[in-house]
Amino acid sequence: MKNILLAVALLLSASVFAGDPITLTGFIGDDHCGKKSGPDHAECAKKCVKGGAKPVLIVGKKVYSISNPEKLGDLVGDKVEITGEVDGDVITIEKVSKAA
Repeated sequence: MKNILLAVALLLSASVFAGDPITLTGFIGDDHCGKKSGPDHAECAKKCVKGGAKPVLIVGKKVYSISNPEKLGDLVGDKVEITGEVDGDVITIEKVSKAA
């Protein structure tokens, strides 16, 4: 019985925190080249996105799809700071700015 109550408590606490926004800093690249993005890949990322590739956020070795890429404006290829909600490998942008 204690195990069942513990499991329910964990599920409820996880659902409460699942929607909390977090802030990530990384590079905006494209889903064609993926983890290759960085300062030396900016022009390629811009060209790929203009050609139809989807922009992605690369943070270290982690690649996040962006559910609302229209919020990026002209930041493809740049180092950015994004605040938003993460669900698995997908981030929904609430706020984005160019990082220093």
